[in-house]
Amino acid sequence: MPPGTATPPTSTLPQDPGSAQNMHHLATGVSRRGPGPSEMTEAVTGMAAATRSDETPIRFAAELVKVEESTLLRLPDKASKRLPSRGQVAVRGAINGHELQTVVEPDGLGGHWLRVDRALRRTTGLDVGDTAKLTIEVTSNWPEPEVPRDLASALATAPAKVQQIWDDITPMARWEWVRWVKATKNAGTRQRRVEVSISKMESGKRRPCCFDLSSCTDPDLSKNGKLLPTS
Repeated sequence: MPPGTATPPTSTLPQDPGSAQNMHHLATGVSRRGPGPSEMTEAVTGMAAATRSDETPIRFAAELVKVEESTLLRLPDKASKRLPSRGQVAVRGAINGHELQTVVEPDGLGGHWLRVDRALRRTTGLDVGDTAKLTIEVTSNWPEPEVPRDLASALATAPAKVQQIWDDITPMARWEWVRWVKATKNAGTRQRRVEVSISKMESGKRRPCCFDLSSCTDPDLSKNGKLLPTS
């Protein structure tokens, strides 16, 4: 299920990510196997810190706001502080009674925000200025990221070793590669990051390095790693 997608409240929360993963790997030209030993190890060591939180659901209300051309909501400080990481965190729960599975993003100021795209607004009936009621909990089941076309194309033609690593790493790690590639408006820099991503994976690297995971890396919504003010 794509991040930020809601489903009618009568259905159960999504448990099987296989369909999303199959779509993702068809797009990249990389086959998807079940979790191998490397992925199981990474799931324990790499994801544990980003999935721990207290067991009680996090309940809060937040107003939908506009930042540039995007609609989002900012988690209240009290809610954000209950998350286990100042970086991206996978969550599941409900927004105005509609089920939700998404990844909350860091704002570069120690807090978090959540994108409310057109499909989610249509499902919930919410719009800018409305107050949404949310119940969320941290999950280790990360949704697959939407892989940008340039990275997907590079992966599809990459050596078998790169494709194997991409297939074997966790969805959380794939989010980090995608995030690093997309965190620039400069076309030349972005192309170099695509090339470096392939090169690093070919050398055995499973995650990008040297960028602040707590910064806001959406180049259209941030400046100097911080979420822009609402408009």
